[in-house]
Order: sequence, then C-alpha cells, then structure tokens
Amino acid sequence: MQSRYPVVDLKATGKRIKHLREQHNMSVRDLQIQLGFESPQAIYKWQWGESLPSIDNLIILAHIFNCTINDIIVTTIY
Repeated sequence: MQSRYPVVDLKATGKRIKHLREQHNMSVRDLQIQLGFESPQAIYKWQWGESLPSIDNLIILAHIFNCTINDIIVTTIY
C-alpha cells in the first residue's frame, strides 16, 4: 500500500490569503507596505496560486492576520 502525504494546494492557499486580507480590510498595497515589499507582484502571485510565501513571510502574515500558519496554508492529500 502506497503512503499518502499532504501537499500544499497553491490555488486554495492563494484564495485563503486573499480572503484573510479582505477580511482584515487590507488592500494589496496595505499588505505590501506591512511586508516591506517594493512592489505588489509577490502578493499577487500568492493570491493567484502561482507561488507560496516564504516561511518568514508566512510568519509575518500569520501575525498580521492574527492566525496560525496552518490557518493560511491549505493542504490536500495525495
């Protein structure tokens, strides 16, 4: 029997980040400033499910959104 492992669902995690941002009445620009980014491209890529935040940025996002990293990342089993 083959073991099944959780993997990060990029699209669902991106939707979760967008939802949390909107739930906290933050614009992409607001989040960009909080994270100290020069441009918003990384945030858009996260929201579109094209990439994931680094561990450091996940910690910051969890702090900003007052949640845990597990509340941000969406996993599925494969």
